[in-house]
Amino acid sequence: MLTSARPAVTRPALTTTVAKEYVHRAALSEVFLTGWEQAGPDAFTVTAQWPRSHSFYGSEHGWYDPLLLCETVRQTFPLLAHVAYGVPFGYQLSWSRLQYAVDPRALRIETAPADVDVHAVFSDIRSSRSLPTMMTVHLEVVRAGVLVATASTRFGCHSPAVYQRLRGERGHTAAVFAGAPRPPRAVARASVGRRLAQDVVLSPATGEGRWRLRADTAHPVLFDHAVDHVPGMVLLEAVRQAGHACQGGVGAWTPTSMDISFHRYVEFDTPCWIEAGPREERTAPAPRRTVRISGRQGGTPAFSATAEMTDVHSL
Repeated sequence: MLTSARPAVTRPALTTTVAKEYVHRAALSEVFLTGWEQAGPDAFTVTAQWPRSHSFYGSEHGWYDPLLLCETVRQTFPLLAHVAYGVPFGYQLSWSRLQYAVDPRALRIETAPADVDVHAVFSDIRSSRSLPTMMTVHLEVVRAGVLVATASTRFGCHSPAVYQRLRGERGHTAAVFAGAPRPPRAVARASVGRRLAQDVVLSPATGEGRWRLRADTAHPVLFDHAVDHVPGMVLLEAVRQAGHACQGGVGAWTPTSMDISFHRYVEFDTPCWIEAGPREERTAPAPRRTVRISGRQGGTPAFSATAEMTDVHSL
């Protein structure tokens, strides 16, 4: 009796993204994380993939956008808060501070999407009823064995009841989002290093180095889903665009490092003014310049940031 054995089939490792709910995104296309594993006590490795092209975090100069790194960091902390620390869905996570620094030469776009490893270590964890209420996470982002960036961020975790007490009437997300005013007109795209007018988050204002924040809630990436306040990633983009504008709109300036503190929620219904601090005095062109950008709303500081802007043409 003849028998035949099927040859063993070697199946390739399959890659997919993590569930979009873990990173607080509505669109699957905006999920960059692909997996996670625990590496030790309060230590984890998260894998991610950066697309070679993106509708918002794109580049015309052959280098990945550092704000794509920031969005990867932003997705990392809700993922791990949910899967590793048991934070339930419906809890609100709020940024307190973000610091990052990238090696711009490690951001070159190659012939395939960039697979990166994010090594995250949590510290200074404050808890209530066995759930974290405030956490700090330090991250190292590695690509093909090369350190791309370091980052550190601190954020709070608020239960629905606590968040409602914090926000009051402003916490009714659907109504607040639906009632957001139409965005004011944008500054010239070239002045802030953007190709599309819809991607501009600054509006003209009186005075040098001063703009009004432009929050277009119809933007498919910056406002991927309904929210009750302006997201932190919009404020990072405002820092980037203001930093570019401070260079006179000449060159291809990108924020290769940033230290930003968030002081309060930025609301939709009141103008938020973006202001640049004193410019560095330079006697000759330089490929890196430090800018100080702040936001004020209702006469109160909303955020403050220091960023190092690098002209990628110099790389």
